[in-house]
Amino acid sequence: MTTHETAQHAVRAVPERYRTAVVAHVMVADAAAALSFYGRAFGAVEDFRLDHPGGGVLHAEIRIGGAVLMLGDTSEGPFTAPSELGGTSVALHVFVPDVDALARTAVAEGAELVQPPADQFHGDRTAILRDPFGHLWVFLTHLEDVSREELEERLAGA
Repeated sequence: MTTHETAQHAVRAVPERYRTAVVAHVMVADAAAALSFYGRAFGAVEDFRLDHPGGGVLHAEIRIGGAVLMLGDTSEGPFTAPSELGGTSVALHVFVPDVDALARTAVAEGAELVQPPADQFHGDRTAILRDPFGHLWVFLTHLEDVSREELEERLAGA
């Protein structure tokens, strides 16, 4: 796992508390195109794919860095794609070893750069992207561990 050296100690690129987290299951209007895009733009690796007998992707699982994401085509039922809603209320946070490199690649592949990579008061370097399917992604590289007290001080000074 990638680490960053600070004056105090080595810091993991993906904090231990986020190593295993809730697995998001996103729906898109064209899951096959999304799988291809995520591979090119975010370096996603397809671990599993089950195509629907009638066409489209019933269920797929990919990895971006160490994070797992489930996805599939929209269908009858409760799931709706952001493109059908005109927006999304969810942002997908993924820690990666190099947020700057990922953002450059993603933009070259067609992602919209909502917020360029920048160091944040909470100790992470962060970029926000919107994929062509309407999902918001927050990619982060952890730079330093920040105590709650220091976090509150930095926030007050921001």
